[in-house]
Amino acid sequence: MNEKFTLTGGARIGRANASYPFAKLDVDKNVLKINASIVGNLIFQAKDIIELKPYRSIPVIGNGIKVIHRIESYNSEVIFWTFKDPDFVLKEIEKTGFLSNTNSVLTEADLEIIKKQGQGSFPIKKPVVVFFVVVWNVLLLSAIIPNFINPQGKGFPIGIGANIALGFVLLSSVLVLISKSFQRLVLKEGRNLEDIKKFVYFLILVTGMLFISFTVARLN
Repeated sequence: MNEKFTLTGGARIGRANASYPFAKLDVDKNVLKINASIVGNLIFQAKDIIELKPYRSIPVIGNGIKVIHRIESYNSEVIFWTFKDPDFVLKEIEKTGFLSNTNSVLTEADLEIIKKQGQGSFPIKKPVVVFFVVVWNVLLLSAIIPNFINPQGKGFPIGIGANIALGFVLLSSVLVLISKSFQRLVLKEGRNLEDIKKFVYFLILVTGMLFISFTVARLN
């Protein structure tokens, strides 16, 4: 019996999709976890699973494991994408003993899992998401609308508000990485940096490159 099985891949939760390598599957005797960063973090016990079955849509790039479950707070459409043969993945999951773990004794760990399940799969607090979306859109609109109203005809066509918006997201992403207090402000209770770490690094890379590009273009 293998104590643990871990695999990097992609995931689809509802209509949201995380491509490779932004999702991770972790299975041991007690839990099956799918961490798809900001797309969703799912945790299951064996009793939560109705069926795990191969999912094939496009050869090689469209292979995966479909999770049919009974957790009402999770989206019903859950697929973990993998380049490996889905049958191989299912066999590795079976080797962990997860699917045969039918222990009905309720432990403190079980209560913690149930609490996380009740929060849903999205790891970030909804008011925080709303705040960031509103600030981002206000700053971006302030950078674009003036150019439509009064075209300059020369220079960089996007206002400084775009730089401020990018800087705002970049700074916030860095704070998530380095500040425990900021993590508690952004993440739901019981969640941690590992749940969104890959996405945060990706966000820093993209916003950092755009911020530098826009700043250089404005100075020229």
